[in-house]
Amino acid sequence: MSPAKPISIMPVKRRNSHLLRHTEVPARVTESFILSGYRFPNYSFLECLVSAFQPTNETGNFWTHFLAVFVFAFNFLELFWWDWTPSVSHPFFYPFWNYFIGVFGLLMVSSMAHLFNSMSLLIREICFFIDYGTISAYTVGSSLAYFYYIHPKPAFANGNASDTWLVKDDTYEHNVVVQYPLQDAKDTSLKFSFFETLYIPSACFVALICTMACCNTRQRWRRYRYVIRTLVFILPFTVASTPIFYRLYVGPINGTLASFFLRHCFWLIVSAVFNISKIPERFSPGKFDIWGHSHQWFHFCTFMSILDELHMIKAEIRGLPTIWESTLNLQPALPTLWSTYGVMFALQCCIAGIIFCFGMRVVMDNKKGTEKKKTS
Repeated sequence: MSPAKPISIMPVKRRNSHLLRHTEVPARVTESFILSGYRFPNYSFLECLVSAFQPTNETGNFWTHFLAVFVFAFNFLELFWWDWTPSVSHPFFYPFWNYFIGVFGLLMVSSMAHLFNSMSLLIREICFFIDYGTISAYTVGSSLAYFYYIHPKPAFANGNASDTWLVKDDTYEHNVVVQYPLQDAKDTSLKFSFFETLYIPSACFVALICTMACCNTRQRWRRYRYVIRTLVFILPFTVASTPIFYRLYVGPINGTLASFFLRHCFWLIVSAVFNISKIPERFSPGKFDIWGHSHQWFHFCTFMSILDELHMIKAEIRGLPTIWESTLNLQPALPTLWSTYGVMFALQCCIAGIIFCFGMRVVMDNKKGTEKKKTS
């Protein structure tokens, strides 16, 4: 009589109760002071989608940036409801749309990285490499918006040097152009020449350096990774904010520039504190594993800083004369496809190259680790 065939056991579907503790997952997957709520490794695409509606330690990280996409989009598109704005495709809005691309990429990629990083260790690393790249792209998008809408541009009409500031005077029915004479035309010309030639290239260069530094923290300096990732973006913030510092120093300043910028800085500082200190989970490990841990507050504060930045840019645009008049006066620096979309596209290509190099390094490290296990 032939022996009975063994009964095949169907694989058990993963349940939310099978979430793991920090001792059950690879060390590089764990987060400081988060003791539980880790998903199984090798999640499928569908399981990752379903996990967005289950209480894991990544659920809040996903929703805090995914929902922010819609809040940002609403506040962004609100500008085009103004009566005096031309077509959304007008060249004047090229920098504004590039700013939208930067912010949209940051929020969407961040939420997707937190949702799909449990598919494999390799995918996890690549997800966060791309996440760091979109943060850098966002800083350049901000720089483009600052350069065209906040950075003062001199107009030399009929050979007479004058520092033309385009502002809106609310005491009049129509917008006006206010002119302030230059004390030293040559000096000012040199200052503006510096901004015109070096500001955007510097922002792009710093963005690439920050991408490489953040990607490197996933393989080295892991003990200080949160500090490095936070502090490394002080440099692009400083470079990008140069036009605002200049405006705050020499004027003119509309009624909202300083207040929105200070609020923008405040939220950035608070987000940095959360990201570095790991409060509140530091004081009660395990209590904030699912909801309320520092990375969720970090996401919230960074979005609030972006929202105030958006309001600041919109207020500056509203402070300009009618778009047609402003583009006429700013003709030497009128946005072009190359100076906006071209810059962003070139930056994205460079960032993609950096991510590819770091991704290949991860692949090679995994191969070496597999070979060592086979030989041992």
